[in-house]
Amino acid sequence: QVQLAESGGGLVQAGGSLRLSCAASGRTFSGRVMGWFRQGPGKEREFVAAIRWSTGSTYYADSVKGRFTIPRDNAKNTVYLQMNSLKPEDTAVYYCAAGAFFKGWEASYDYWGQGTQVTVSS
Repeated sequence: QVQLAESGGGLVQAGGSLRLSCAASGRTFSGRVMGWFRQGPGKEREFVAAIRWSTGSTYYADSVKGRFTIPRDNAKNTVYLQMNSLKPEDTAVYYCAAGAFFKGWEASYDYWGQGTQVTVSS
């Protein structure tokens, strides 16, 4: 099994930046995918970004494209969500997710972190 540990959430003013971290431990999968989702107040969970570990290919939701990136550190088995030019509508609980193999950018995930709160003030 896989365990995911998220960190890096907090309070930031509009226009600022934050970097979230997600450290994976446990079983390693050769074709794994890791991604980020978020759920704002009164909203459904939505896809944010993802990366295929074997190739480094990335994919972003239209709402964050050009502002967010999803770098990784192979040595630490860690994926990040670098968030720039933050807006109040980015306020949400952000969840790290992982899957054993790629089966679509938004449908690959079997393991989930507990979430970290990001609050963007206006």
